[in-house]
Amino acid sequence: MTETADRKAVVQLSGIRKQFPGVLANDDISLDIYEGEIFAILGENGAGKTTLMNILFGLYRPDAGEIRIRGDLADFSSPRDATALGIGMVHQHFKLVENYTVAENIILGLEPVRKRLGLFPLINEKFANREIAELSDHYGLKVDPRLRIKDASVSEQQRVEILKMLYRKADILILDEPTAMLAPQEIEHLIQVIHELRRNGKTVILITHKLDEIQRLADRCAVLRRGRLIDIFDVKTTDTAHMAETMVGHAVDYDLKREKREPGEPILTVENLSVIEDKGVSIVKDVSFSVRAGEVLALAGVSGNGQIEI
Repeated sequence: MTETADRKAVVQLSGIRKQFPGVLANDDISLDIYEGEIFAILGENGAGKTTLMNILFGLYRPDAGEIRIRGDLADFSSPRDATALGIGMVHQHFKLVENYTVAENIILGLEPVRKRLGLFPLINEKFANREIAELSDHYGLKVDPRLRIKDASVSEQQRVEILKMLYRKADILILDEPTAMLAPQEIEHLIQVIHELRRNGKTVILITHKLDEIQRLADRCAVLRRGRLIDIFDVKTTDTAHMAETMVGHAVDYDLKREKREPGEPILTVENLSVIEDKGVSIVKDVSFSVRAGEVLALAGVSGNGQIEI
């Protein structure tokens, strides 16, 4: 889905500029995003990707430039304004209430009221759960509505964030580094969900620096570098080498040459390390390893499995 001549731009950013103390985060960025496409925004850390989308979602106000949604000029003073125009955003770090259930998080602020008991509204939980279940089934976002967020996995929390957008009737969905904390099988499921969103007419904006995911998902891709828009291209006609070169500003050599050398003696030894958090939950259990002089040791695992604690 890369032809744009006869397609409707649902998002038009023109001359967007945003300055923070000592940093020009967005420098005169203009781009159009079309209805029903998956549009990737590629760039290194600090390139201005998230700042630009935070402006589109109403978290920041641009210092200059304008935003048009479906052709109409939009002036967002808060995310509430963006939500009212059908824009939703899932941040890299989720915005959920840990002690609330899945259903309570999804309907928060839009609770269907059954009746009032004096000054207090009685929430129509049956109606809310039915609507959540319909959205979950339709988009493949299965999650127990009674589950408390503090007990939910990262992928379950992400599904809740997406369901929050859909419950609010969003048709322009911004996903900020959505695969950063997911296991491989969870990434595959998310990719299926994103394709299903597009099949249902949603416009998906994907913030990422992962080239393989752009190739698998996106129709078009905008590349930002140091706050400036460098290029916009059709993904189907572009290889990863060009993407990488455009992103960093020079050719990328994937053929890394490393000298073979023998590691030295152990300089750090950890034996039977266990970590229990404040609530009594075991985070790390009986872990042992050593690090030798001159070697690089990687700690691999899905986020939240004890790497930080170690």
